[in-house]
Amino acid sequence: MHGLRRWWDGTAGGLPATFWYLWSGLLINRAGAFALLFLSLYLTAARGASAALAGLVVGAYGIGGAAGTLLGGVLADRWGRRSTLLAAHLGAAGLMVALAVSRDLTVIAALAALVGVAHSMPGPAFVAAIVDVVPEHRRARAFNLQFWAFNLGMAIASLLAGVLAEASYLALFLVDAAATLAAAGVIALKVPETLDRRTRSVTVAAAVGRRPGLHTALTDRVFLVFVGLTFLLAVLTMQTSTIMPLAMRADGLRPSAYGLVVALGGALIVVGQLFVPRLIAPYRKATVLAVSTGLMALGFGALAVADGLPLYLGAAVVWTVGQMLAAPPNAQINADLAPPELRARYQSVFYLTFPAASFVAPALGGLSLERLGSRHWLVVGALGLVAAVGHLLAGPSQERRVAALTGPRTVPSAHPDPRRNGRSHRTPGGGGRPSPP
Repeated sequence: MHGLRRWWDGTAGGLPATFWYLWSGLLINRAGAFALLFLSLYLTAARGASAALAGLVVGAYGIGGAAGTLLGGVLADRWGRRSTLLAAHLGAAGLMVALAVSRDLTVIAALAALVGVAHSMPGPAFVAAIVDVVPEHRRARAFNLQFWAFNLGMAIASLLAGVLAEASYLALFLVDAAATLAAAGVIALKVPETLDRRTRSVTVAAAVGRRPGLHTALTDRVFLVFVGLTFLLAVLTMQTSTIMPLAMRADGLRPSAYGLVVALGGALIVVGQLFVPRLIAPYRKATVLAVSTGLMALGFGALAVADGLPLYLGAAVVWTVGQMLAAPPNAQINADLAPPELRARYQSVFYLTFPAASFVAPALGGLSLERLGSRHWLVVGALGLVAAVGHLLAGPSQERRVAALTGPRTVPSAHPDPRRNGRSHRTPGGGGRPSPP
């Protein structure tokens, strides 16, 4: 027991209480996130849409997400992290109820776009708040735990949703809305505002005489190359929630089989993710990302020959290991490349990759699946290999940029005294151990 506690302390690393409340809100939200997992199946099975039309409707969610991501980043830097999170969660809950009772495909598509706005707004605020409150040397652990919570919630959601989808699609949407409200309650009661408006630091943007803003992130070439590579990774990841359920249905598998495949990936992450930071610590981040993306390419490419549940489960193991290895370095590079006063804006540009992939993956993937059949998965695998090579080539420039941002910064504002912002840094009891809620 003592050894287990020492391992946990080493993994959690004395993270502040505010992080744990953010972590808890994320876990609650994801554990009830049923609807989007089964939206394409809902549209084809309950609303009579074709695979291509279902892909376009689900793609509307991605279009809304692009607007919501940028809006969330700007609001989180101007309005505050906490206010942005609350507005997004409350809006998402109401929209999910409206989606549950809608019947017309045009209305469903419009609501899906609005849900995309509400679901994407919290992303930049969540990550910016974590970076606000977690010391730099502990952020890799924090991001790893964030990814762990996300997938623990997904595993719970997938197991329950596979059964509920066969009984009632309406229940999926209503439980999703209830979980979103519960997450909003945790944030409202326990998460303080973490944005310190007094903190300013010397950045690359200021050094060249430009007023820092969203355009700084949109013209940062090193950062945008990383964003583009993350977009390819997101397109691969989105296959599991958009195209794979359609492929499994074409192979005669039931919704519960799809839920089992997704749950297996979540279970593997829950069991093994906490060990990943020590496993990848000796290696360069770009190398880890290249290997992890290559594994994802191999896993999805293998679906070209999958025609039964065992092969789908085996492929899921391969791409899930890739996802596990990719999560910590991807999040850490993203945080390291962002100047502190533009933290949420940079996050919003980074998070554009996910709604963009939410549109591209189903919109083009649905057509690809109809026309290419199982060869669609060979195209997906090829995209993954392109991303793997890209990470190897882009690594040196990313490392030089991080060194330029962090090396000269020795002013006190780069290492704020916790007493200046006690809400963000203090843990109950003043101890150094993690303080779960």
